[in-house]
Amino acid sequence: MSFAGAVKTFGAVRAVDGVDLEIGRGETVALLGLPHSRLRSTGGTPIGAGKSTAISLLLGLNTPDTGTVELFGAAPESAVRNGLVGAMLQEARAVPRVTVGELVAFVARRYPAPMPVERALELAGIGELAGRRVDRLSGGQTQRVRFAVALAGNPSLIVLDEPTAALDVEARQAFWQSMRGFARRGHTVLFSTHYLEEADAHADRIVVIDRGRIVADGTGEQLKRAAGGSLVSIDLAGRPTEGLDRLPGVRSLEIRGDRALLRTDDSDATVRALADLDAIRGLEVAPASLDDAFLALTAHELETV
Repeated sequence: MSFAGAVKTFGAVRAVDGVDLEIGRGETVALLGLPHSRLRSTGGTPIGAGKSTAISLLLGLNTPDTGTVELFGAAPESAVRNGLVGAMLQEARAVPRVTVGELVAFVARRYPAPMPVERALELAGIGELAGRRVDRLSGGQTQRVRFAVALAGNPSLIVLDEPTAALDVEARQAFWQSMRGFARRGHTVLFSTHYLEEADAHADRIVVIDRGRIVADGTGEQLKRAAGGSLVSIDLAGRPTEGLDRLPGVRSLEIRGDRALLRTDDSDATVRALADLDAIRGLEVAPASLDDAFLALTAHELETV
């Protein structure tokens, strides 16, 4: 799949702003974005990161104003129609008085070369639910039914938009176990999530989109290193902060109450310099998390228009 200079605007907002992206067969890719709820467009609408719009372009639900989006060398709507792409979107309603097996079989019949219903249910981890009514399932079970429906066309690519939103921890774990089973068979998976730990744990590659543009693309470890390899924190105990941001290895300094947090590329050198200053009271050293990387990549000053 590929985006080449894709642009999509809604009024004055460029929801997707010149995106170039290639995803190869067999990759599991997380798409992360930070909605800037405090930032407002000229029309007063909250400005989003652009990931939902990018997904809509990928699935042929919208078309780019300029640039191109292709799936398997064809237009997205053609790939979707031929069963090459399965999607699990956020908005969906349970179908009344229909069993799980009946629903998946109905969807499968819409495609030219569908996955056997039993196989789709097995991959989704709900084989025992085939005879249960869809509108009488728990939230976690319903989410896995949606996954089975997305598998019904036997897709090469599956797109999951916030697939574990509102699920409890046990249901989330069950869902990702099912998804990994699908990915292990060489299929491509693209998922968006606001659970950063899920992206770190389950994606081969993480793409961060911010205000319509890709601001980072790499593994979780690469993104963490880009944000600064470690966080060194100390108690200030009334000491001045001047010069702390110029210590060896330090990339940035943040003051939180009575503690100073130093983002550093070389924690050993930073700690030695702090020791020379007799400033290691309450010393803590921790690796940068994906949360740290994400916030550093998407940090913006408040804008007024």
